[in-house]
Amino acid sequence: MAPSSDPVFDVIVVGSGINSLVCTALLARSGRRVLMLEREAQLGGCIRTDELTLPGFHHDTLSTAHPLFMVGPAYAALGKALHEAGLEYCNTSQPTAVLLPDGRHLTLSTSHEQNRAAFEQAHAGDGQAYAAALANVQANAPLVFGLLGNALWRLKTLRTVAGVAWKQGPRHLVGFMGRSLTPASSWLRQDFKSDLTAALLAPWVLHCGLSPDAPLSSLMAQVVAMTLEGVGLPIVKGGNANTVRAFERLIRDAGGAIETQADVVKVCVEQDRAAGVALADGRVYRAANVVCNVTPTQLYGRLLDEAEVPDAVRAEARAWRYGKGNMQIHLALDEAPQWNVEALRDVGYVHITSGVDAVSRAVNEAERGLLPAAPTICVAQPTVLDPTRAPLGKHILWVQLPECPRHPVDDALGALTIPEPGNWTVALREAYADRIIDTLAQHIPNLRRSLLGRAVLSPADLAAMNINLVGGDPYGGDCGLDQSFFWRPSRVNRNHSTSVQGLWHIGASTHPGPGLGGTSGFHVASALGAT
Repeated sequence: MAPSSDPVFDVIVVGSGINSLVCTALLARSGRRVLMLEREAQLGGCIRTDELTLPGFHHDTLSTAHPLFMVGPAYAALGKALHEAGLEYCNTSQPTAVLLPDGRHLTLSTSHEQNRAAFEQAHAGDGQAYAAALANVQANAPLVFGLLGNALWRLKTLRTVAGVAWKQGPRHLVGFMGRSLTPASSWLRQDFKSDLTAALLAPWVLHCGLSPDAPLSSLMAQVVAMTLEGVGLPIVKGGNANTVRAFERLIRDAGGAIETQADVVKVCVEQDRAAGVALADGRVYRAANVVCNVTPTQLYGRLLDEAEVPDAVRAEARAWRYGKGNMQIHLALDEAPQWNVEALRDVGYVHITSGVDAVSRAVNEAERGLLPAAPTICVAQPTVLDPTRAPLGKHILWVQLPECPRHPVDDALGALTIPEPGNWTVALREAYADRIIDTLAQHIPNLRRSLLGRAVLSPADLAAMNINLVGGDPYGGDCGLDQSFFWRPSRVNRNHSTSVQGLWHIGASTHPGPGLGGTSGFHVASALGAT
């Protein structure tokens, strides 16, 4: 370890994604001497806004909407200060809709009564089934959000679970948890008679890193629906990068230090506890606590020496399973998209799919290395909510394909040749994007004539952009039940602690998982006495 003349901090935070920003801001505002180190040239991890197509068109390159952040503990603690630092939201009363290939559509609004009526109109009984599902989540909210939002190996969480068991009986607790494990596909087929209703809700489990056939996906679909009803689909005025700017102002104003292009290559350990970090350029910073926002592969395979990691932990890190890849398509338009269905023109997110079976099939194809024949297409319309993101009268579309193979080997449709099996070449990336544009153009007749520019990011491009997006997986690892809750990211360590005293693990690879919530960063800041 370096001599004592090296700079000394109370806490060093490695990485600058949402969890790092939350953790660093809370620690700095509590008076800790904290340093945040980011290996890339710009802060934010998956929070960034770039002029990807043409000057003046501001695209959220990766993540975009903030519903999870607005309902989480980090926003409760920092929201007022962030808004004072310049964060501003734009929102809509129509957060999401689904569009089927035959032109039928259904919208979810921020009004529960309107949603219930719309579902009932789609098919008698569907509105009642929807209301019953959300009422069940609400009735069990302390348990649901206690498990999703709290550190699990904690007395407070144990008391929450025990309180439910004491108040409602252990059978109720076990019964509710059993029902919560139901896959979304089963719940949607059993409880809803309209294919529209099921198609509206099914794609949202993809944004949780799940398949509609995965255990727990029904509960997550219900939680998402409740969240969208509650807060809509807030996006940041001017682009998501303004989130990072607001956090940076909070951190620096509170005395926190930030460095970019600072590649941490080693967590320094002395006498079985963290003592600081070493950078690729040879510099060393000392601290009693180190917080790493990285994948298990990085933490235990790159940043720690083998002798510093117990065999059981190292074996788990080697076995960590990554999920599907993701593709982003960004479009600059000369005019507003004129959907065939006029009601979709003011919706935040539009999913294009033929329903639950199509989502399941596309997930299965992607997991087997195939380009899905009919992928779920998520279309966000940022300039509908925030016209400042493009020149006057111009528009952008943010298109996401959450079902992509990390390593493509074939095309499920049989139309595209894979030049280099296992690799996303530029030619393959653009050809697959052409297929998506063809589908969009069927529903947006003015798309081609108004298209000014496009930028496509394949899973390989995402991986090259951010070391945490392994193979283009934006969720920090597969979110199946065996890699969630008590087992995310480890069956050995508890909460966000590690086998090295003073070394903490946060980010999408840790509980409660991916998304712009900042919850794991909040929990570690709390554990270090910042809240």
